[in-house]
Amino acid sequence: MAFAAGAGALVESYDFGIYGFAAAFVFPHTFFPSLGSSAAMVASMATLGVAFVTRPAGAILFGYLGDRYGRKKTLIATVLGMGLCTVAMGLVPSAQSIGVSAPIIVVTLRAFQGLAFGGEWAGAQLFATEHAPSGRRGLYGMFPQVGNGLANVLGPLTLLGVSSFGQSAFQEWAWRIPFLASGILVLIAFYIRMRVEETPIFAKEQVRGKTTRQPLLGAVKQQPWTIALSGGALLTTFAFYFSVQTFIPHYGVDRLGLSQNEVLGVTALAGLIYGASSCVSAVISDNYGRRPVVAVAQVFGVIWGMALFPVLAVPGVVTFAVALCATTLVAGVTLGALGVLIPEQFPTQYRYTAVGLSYQLAAVVGGGVIPIVAPIITASSYGPIAFGVVLAVIAAIAALCTLWLKEGRNKSMEWTIE
Repeated sequence: MAFAAGAGALVESYDFGIYGFAAAFVFPHTFFPSLGSSAAMVASMATLGVAFVTRPAGAILFGYLGDRYGRKKTLIATVLGMGLCTVAMGLVPSAQSIGVSAPIIVVTLRAFQGLAFGGEWAGAQLFATEHAPSGRRGLYGMFPQVGNGLANVLGPLTLLGVSSFGQSAFQEWAWRIPFLASGILVLIAFYIRMRVEETPIFAKEQVRGKTTRQPLLGAVKQQPWTIALSGGALLTTFAFYFSVQTFIPHYGVDRLGLSQNEVLGVTALAGLIYGASSCVSAVISDNYGRRPVVAVAQVFGVIWGMALFPVLAVPGVVTFAVALCATTLVAGVTLGALGVLIPEQFPTQYRYTAVGLSYQLAAVVGGGVIPIVAPIITASSYGPIAFGVVLAVIAAIAALCTLWLKEGRNKSMEWTIE
């Protein structure tokens, strides 16, 4: 069970991590060479956002499949969809070779990948928490975060390895290696998920004949406010995490004068902090409650958002590392406990759909919009500090949403709404 839940998370985070870095450093030149540097960067980051646009549709599609036919079958489909699209991206010719068809193909692949991403996180969290014994859901809910953490180290290290071929080779062809290597992770995840059993809670639901034919309607009709609050609580996670995965590394090279290898090394370290903090957060939430753990991190996020760019203004790779690690610490702590708290908010019959919608609605704002607007805001007359204010406001909104959710630590997940 643990490997099945974590394997897909590993593929998801690895794929998104390497794409985010490639979107910042490779794709502007490879797929948008006719645009100016600023316009190419915005266009490249917009391709990152395409997957976030289709994520809610994926949450609805795979939520229906997961609530109707089972968590296991759906998770097999999501991991194949994610991985095959990533491998295909590594094979797309440059715009110099096939012209405008190149960015069109990339956008199309990102759209389909977003559909698969839309069903992965919710399914992985449910697979872990619905297998968990009473009082240990935080511990079990940790396992998808282990996959996230490994991916956030593996991705930058893989990119760092291929960077050793030299900058010219990296820009021309070596960047494709991490994308093609994703196929290995997909095969491993597929094998593991084929060998596990359905969650006991959903299996009982099937035996009782309680599975619903309209999980989306049930979720939106019964708990629209809870879905909105859950999505709002996740905003900090996405905004802080994808700032580190996309915009801030480019900022480090372009504005701070750091080398690409220095940025990759620091990003790997920040990924380790992200994974470790999300695991610790999930585990300690079994003792201290989900909401207190998340809320403390979000309040710190308000303070850190304001301090981020003044810290980055201090020259040196050490301060850059501190900035990235503190940012991923906020993202990791909030994700770990929320990965357990949010599934606890919804009944079994439409839990997959509701959790998926909550997560992906937050992804659209925090992960899809933030990387696009970040370079625009920092290039404005207000400067980088304005983007820090945006992060602080997002963290404050998320904290309020978290406090509105119900604590679920002592609540059984085996419940339905008649």
